[in-house]
Amino acid sequence: MKLMLFAPELLLLLGSLLIFLFSLSDSDGKNAKNASIAVGAGAAILLFTGLNNSGDLFLGAYRVDLFSQLFKLMICLGMTAVLIFGRELKDIDLEVRPEYYLFLILSSLGLMMLVSSIELITLFVALELSSFSLYILVPMRSENHGVRSQMEAAAKYILFGVTATGIMLFGMSYLFGITGTTYFVQMVPKLAELITEPAAIAGIAMVMCGFLFKLAVFPFHFWVPDVYEGASNETTAFIASIPKLGAVAILIRVVMMAAPDGTAIVDMMVVLAICSMFYGNLSALVQTDIKRMLGFSGIAHAGFVLLGLLTFKELGYATSMYYIFGYLVMNLACFLVICKVSKSGENVTVKDLTGLHKRSPVLAFTMAVGMLALAGIPPFVGFMGKFMLLAGALKAGQLTLVILAALNTAIAIFYYLSVVKVAYCDNPEGHSDLDVDFATKALSVVLVIAIIVMGVMPTQVLAIATSAVQSIM
Repeated sequence: MKLMLFAPELLLLLGSLLIFLFSLSDSDGKNAKNASIAVGAGAAILLFTGLNNSGDLFLGAYRVDLFSQLFKLMICLGMTAVLIFGRELKDIDLEVRPEYYLFLILSSLGLMMLVSSIELITLFVALELSSFSLYILVPMRSENHGVRSQMEAAAKYILFGVTATGIMLFGMSYLFGITGTTYFVQMVPKLAELITEPAAIAGIAMVMCGFLFKLAVFPFHFWVPDVYEGASNETTAFIASIPKLGAVAILIRVVMMAAPDGTAIVDMMVVLAICSMFYGNLSALVQTDIKRMLGFSGIAHAGFVLLGLLTFKELGYATSMYYIFGYLVMNLACFLVICKVSKSGENVTVKDLTGLHKRSPVLAFTMAVGMLALAGIPPFVGFMGKFMLLAGALKAGQLTLVILAALNTAIAIFYYLSVVKVAYCDNPEGHSDLDVDFATKALSVVLVIAIIVMGVMPTQVLAIATSAVQSIM
């Protein structure tokens, strides 16, 4: 029954309607919170049991396959993790908490629809559903830490987001104009013949702009540090992790349209990757606010993800998938600690982690594993991800790019290890102990195990990702 292919999305849609009803009477958001976690976990179970489902819906505009199911599963798991470790919503006013959960689920629904979209208009609608929900979430922060900060962040996010969307829409009009269709299935063979035409190159490049913005690739990164700093910790945890999954999924589909002959697209991606890595890592070196530091490091990681895409090879796409899945769990581990260390929802600085190993050994270990993994230290997933991306780029003949990426890995180690050093080597005098509940400890263990298992068993994870890529080629 084809409707079952859409069951996870329907569950999120019905869940959002239920939460909307709760928003009319749920004064403290408790029912909305429980319903949100149940909806996220339920959708994840549906996706896990239906990983091998496949089929087309809505007149061929929406495709369910292993590729989309894997990304949807990670989106649901990521959303549920954010809901669990951010369930206290320390910096969100009581009266807007139901609405907060509502827009968080709607954004996830938009991302799930995005990864299954194989038609330009469907893709655009899904992207906007996800984006506008996030635009509303960013200013939802208590006035305790300065109204100007979150309002400024929201304004910048909307401004850059709308600009990127406008460029993307303009590119879509080019692609439609030269191919006469909005369906990827019909568009890909026509673009393969027209890829050397300036209109085709410009169209693909402009469509990519919308998703490079989501991935925070240079020069579409200007919103990142201010939005990360201005939004609540829970909102930042979501924005920094989940939308990047949707961006990578669609970038893989769009890059495939360029085919190996798209040398202009390759040159563009090489420049973007180099600029992203250097700008992100050099800027992160001087940050004291952990969220801003992770924001700049996210720009650098986006540059690494491009290394897999510009190879135009099946293994390169699969490696990018592996890396972004690993980035999700590494980032969530760090943001879990940030949400718990923050006493009333304020931003956390590196100094706030002083002596964390004595105040909360679980949180200190989780942060250390997350930071070491992001730095690319073995045996964690970050090391294997970077190693495979560099090996793939080297095979594709990008020697200079590989050398510069390796140099950036060395730069990044400095600021990641500085956080671990503060947490483990400094005296916690003047800092109080932290109470950590069972759910947080359990989630910490799950994230740490995921980071280690993905690092020591990369072949198995990469084989699944490769099968997923093959399902759309």
